[in-house]
Amino acid sequence: MDDATDFDLISGVGEDLAKSHVKGHMRGTHYVKPYDRQGGPHHPEPHHHPKMDDDGKKVLIKEPHHPSHESTWHEPDAVATFVPGGDCPARLNGVSFTKWRDHPTTTEGWDYLDLVNDELDEPPFKPQPGKSIGAGVVIREPDGRVWVTHPTNKFGGYSGTLPKGTADPELSLQANAIREAWEETGLKVRIVGFVGDFNRTTSVARMYLAERVGGTPSEMGWESQGLSLVPPSHLYDHLNGWSDHPIAEAIGAGPAPKKPELPPAPTGQQPHFGGLFGKK
Repeated sequence: MDDATDFDLISGVGEDLAKSHVKGHMRGTHYVKPYDRQGGPHHPEPHHHPKMDDDGKKVLIKEPHHPSHESTWHEPDAVATFVPGGDCPARLNGVSFTKWRDHPTTTEGWDYLDLVNDELDEPPFKPQPGKSIGAGVVIREPDGRVWVTHPTNKFGGYSGTLPKGTADPELSLQANAIREAWEETGLKVRIVGFVGDFNRTTSVARMYLAERVGGTPSEMGWESQGLSLVPPSHLYDHLNGWSDHPIAEAIGAGPAPKKPELPPAPTGQQPHFGGLFGKK
């Protein structure tokens, strides 16, 4: 999972708007979550993630996601959301959802997967001074939708992002990307293309295009409290980090929204962003 700062995040994007109380229901092909009359979204009660963290400790999900209605699963224009340990179809787009039981457990195992695309034509990676190296994937379904992960408790300020993380120098960038996808989504993916290298706040991330060949979202790791299948035209509504927008644009989501300019600080004073980003 990447780090982020306030400068990279879009305030309010991906958040639920307060509405009058209404039960969860379908509106066309989209599932509308239940809301409290008093304002603010109605979340399931806080509960522990079914997966332990890297130190073997329980992880409390403070505001869990709602899974979407099953009618969204097979509808290409719908956003389908899955939660840890939750329900999912037996198959989607002709590929079964099955637990990846023999996933690698060693560095060497990850580097010698047949999921790595040795024939892929990709340029040499050019590190940048002062920035770490990251790797990740855009997992695209045959119906065109893209998998978006919802970091647990909005880690790093992200409500929605793409699977990626700091690269292990002992692994190839492709192997790193496949492992990050598995750890964050529970999905087994194969690299099928090169998307690009993208500058982020503290890193440069190489992003690959990948296809799902196994795994299941119900097995997502503790770093994620939800996964959504999002049509490309709705990606900007679900990716609240500005640094993710060039990636979405590169895979055909349309022109990225323009990042607003921050107001200049008065002469001789340091800028204060507390009010702008909801911090004091």
